[in-house]
Amino acid sequence: MTVKERTENNEKLILCKYATFSQNCTGRAIYEPPCPLRTEFQRDRDRIIHSKAFRRLKHKTQVFLIPEGDHYRTRLDDHFRTRLTHTLEVAQIARSISRILMLNEDLVEAIALGHDLGHTPFGHAGERTLNKVYGNFNHTEHGLRVAENEGLNLTFEVQDGMKNHKTSGNPASLEGRVVQLSDKIAYVNHDIGDALRGGIIKEEDIPSDCNKILGKTHSERINTLITDIATRGIVDGKIEFSTDVHSAFTKLRDFLFKNVYADNIAKDEEVKAHNIISTLYNHFISHPESLPEDEQIKLKDTCAQRVICDYIAGMSDVYAINEFTKIYIPKAWSIL
Repeated sequence: MTVKERTENNEKLILCKYATFSQNCTGRAIYEPPCPLRTEFQRDRDRIIHSKAFRRLKHKTQVFLIPEGDHYRTRLDDHFRTRLTHTLEVAQIARSISRILMLNEDLVEAIALGHDLGHTPFGHAGERTLNKVYGNFNHTEHGLRVAENEGLNLTFEVQDGMKNHKTSGNPASLEGRVVQLSDKIAYVNHDIGDALRGGIIKEEDIPSDCNKILGKTHSERINTLITDIATRGIVDGKIEFSTDVHSAFTKLRDFLFKNVYADNIAKDEEVKAHNIISTLYNHFISHPESLPEDEQIKLKDTCAQRVICDYIAGMSDVYAINEFTKIYIPKAWSIL
């Protein structure tokens, strides 16, 4: 018996009837011989972690864009979260929930680690800009393109979870549903922390009834939300919050959208991000010869708009700024 087969047998003994069993994996678009050591979902997890797109998440902002001043820094540092730290937070929460509910933890982890591979520089501001200048762009579908372009050849179950992690999504597996909920738990609670550190909101601004139900601190809120899911369990094949917790959590999320994401400081920075990305896009459309050599090679088989959109979407915040500076900011003359 191989290590992989032993793991699959253990799943039958441990996981609940609603779990996605590795042995029943639907497969991949391109067939690959099985690995004797790892299940298919474990292989996907490892591929995502070692991918270039995953590493680039370290240099993409989550909410606050190129901030200035004492709290807002001109570089990504320990003060604010990046897409990578958010991704790791989602994976940790999702693994905790899946273990409690006896779902497939390996599948959950793979989906969680890959759910934001398609994010652009400057967070959702960059996504909105590319959707405007290119058309029909969203980070969930782009994440699948990124995985395909890197040759990850992910299983259909992991792709489904990545594609459907947004609120509007309808994941086919409960593991995908766990990631969908964990994404919200992570960004709502940690965005509150970033907003407090940035001085956009104060502790007393947070609705008191939300604090009463969910807790006043970061750890209390996360613990309440995970405990609520665990206590309710899987009901009729579905995973949901209880009514009171769902109501408080929704109110807290609405509070963030009104008081943080729509804040004047954040919006001012979004305008800068929009200008950088739209200007780069239009420049490369007019001057495709200025693209890196490996991107120019792609122009032979793919339309220029698609290549340029993919190229910009893969940039880190700092790289996008450096490209903009290199093209549009005059250089000082050398004195001989």
